[in-house]
Amino acid sequence: MPTKDEIFQKIRTALVDALGVEDDEVTEEATLVVDLGAESIDFLDIVFRLEKAFEIKIPRGELFPEDILTSSDYVKEGKVTPEGVEELRRRMPFANLDGFAANPNVQDFANLLTVGDMCRFVETKLEVTS
Repeated sequence: MPTKDEIFQKIRTALVDALGVEDDEVTEEATLVVDLGAESIDFLDIVFRLEKAFEIKIPRGELFPEDILTSSDYVKEGKVTPEGVEELRRRMPFANLDGFAANPNVQDFANLLTVGDMCRFVETKLEVTS
């Protein structure tokens, strides 16, 4: 079972390789889109690299639940509804969605996922406790 630091290092390597960023740019606080320049196409590559690095399976929409953000059940007039925010919280317990919930513009959602969120996601997949 990898340690939290080992998880971070593997995620850092995956992001450096997928996004062409420098090691020192990949911090736990760095956002994937704003700070590291990830685009939607990059997320497929990132998921593939994480699956390979950790020998896990990440079903489509588990790490990046884009289906919620495109559903008319959860989005009205460009904002995620309270029900949509709750569904995001349920599906993304590894992410802090408090700031997004205060102003849930769909276009801003991609700006909030951090490297630390990805680490917590992998930790839950691997059930890391230390």
